[in-house]
Amino acid sequence: MYKATASVVLPTSIIGSLPRPSWYTANLGAQSFLEAMMNLRYREQYEDAVSVYLRAQETAGLDIVTDGDAHFDEQISGMSWQSYPLTHMAGFSNEAAPTAYQLAAGAQRGHILHDFLEARVLPKITGPVGPGRLQYAAMWKVAQRLTQKPVKFGTILPELLAASVDDEHYKDPVERVCALSEALNQELNALADAGCPVIQMEEPQIHMVPVRGKTFGKLDTGDLVEIFNNTVKGLRGKTEVWCHTCWGNPSQQRIFRDVQSYRPTLDALARVDADAITFETCSSGTGDLPAIGERVTDKKVVIGVIDHHTLQVERPDQVADLIREALKHVPPERLVISSDCGMGREGMTRRHAAYKMVAMVLGTNLVRKELGLPEACCLAADPRYSLATPRG
Repeated sequence: MYKATASVVLPTSIIGSLPRPSWYTANLGAQSFLEAMMNLRYREQYEDAVSVYLRAQETAGLDIVTDGDAHFDEQISGMSWQSYPLTHMAGFSNEAAPTAYQLAAGAQRGHILHDFLEARVLPKITGPVGPGRLQYAAMWKVAQRLTQKPVKFGTILPELLAASVDDEHYKDPVERVCALSEALNQELNALADAGCPVIQMEEPQIHMVPVRGKTFGKLDTGDLVEIFNNTVKGLRGKTEVWCHTCWGNPSQQRIFRDVQSYRPTLDALARVDADAITFETCSSGTGDLPAIGERVTDKKVVIGVIDHHTLQVERPDQVADLIREALKHVPPERLVISSDCGMGREGMTRRHAAYKMVAMVLGTNLVRKELGLPEACCLAADPRYSLATPRG
């Protein structure tokens, strides 16, 4: 069901996370979100952080905004993206311990990505898993009541959670993935019922199979499509669903030496039960766009025009060129403009992220003008409010 993108041609958004303000020192830890919001200091910092995230997106001129993933703690490599669900769902131990990552060997000591392995200190599964205290609807409400723009909310998918934990309850990893899928589905339906206009499912491992092999040595692309569809069952009758794919983002780093391609798995990705699919087309290039246009024909295509790996701020004309290239293969009514991935996974400053969003909107406006479409107001680029002294 198209909601947030229903009435806008070439809408703009970001994937999710934004750099954490230096003054935002409160951490959620193992507390539930609603418990933490009882604390005066946490509530003030959290609401202020969400407010500045929203305001930065509004002044840039984005059409669909996020809460910047404000509930994530300040962990190495953006690890809270994975640890938050594992420390708040039911069926997990209260104690955390160093845990091996089950999807990849990872980097050796001496590389920044090795810290990602050392940061995997996580609880284990001890009983049947359930939504527990995820409280996604409460988080979305806090953001949505601070803005008139639609707030998108995203979450990790079950196969990545299943690969991050030791398990004393389920007999094999496939059973574990299926149980996590059911638990997330319950939480996401509650989020949709609360009114969330866009739910984003982040990083299904479908496109990773050609480079990493079957997930757990068992789950092929078709199996992973079924898991995705089970996780989102019931959602599209209530809200807009996005499937986010990229090629990794711990510590703002690439996880593969070589640029990867979506082409081997596009037919599988086209079968996910989603309204839109995101593709990393800025940092990984536009080579897959012809195939994407040919094989993803019944969903909106969300292209990345902002590189989350680098501090170099894109120029509006570069953004416009990328959009023009995409329009050769995807009609404007099915094209959505975004960043490649989140910009808050450790390493980028708030100022860099803000100007990347501005560049995205200004570049999109160039193409909107060419197509005779309304342009977005970009207050952050309004020359009337410059403090610089004009050249005489």
